[in-house]
Amino acid sequence: MRDYNVSRGVALRVFGVLQKQGVAEPVPGGRWKVLRPGQSIDRRSLAQRLEDVITDDDLTIGARFPSTTELSVRFGVSRPTVTKALVKLESAGLLSEAHQGKQRTVQALPKRTESPKS
Repeated sequence: MRDYNVSRGVALRVFGVLQKQGVAEPVPGGRWKVLRPGQSIDRRSLAQRLEDVITDDDLTIGARFPSTTELSVRFGVSRPTVTKALVKLESAGLLSEAHQGKQRTVQALPKRTESPKS
């Protein structure tokens, strides 16, 4: 807003119009994200997307899970946000607990359920 010398109200109205056009979406923290052409939106929780890291990266039981820093860069979120999602995976038994100097490892593979084809 400072760069373009517009008020917060004007910026919010602009993002409202962009949202109706499908070009922008609100993100947690009162911010907005502009969507690039061809960019898909994954509306699943971060914990669900982190669960996919195990299968997407072909991790096996005992394999080193990426660090919170690596994951925060990969998903474009803050490290505390990643940590909260990782705690959910730890409580589900998919990952080991992280301790200082010791990285998380995969303890179980996520169960995949295929939806019946109609």
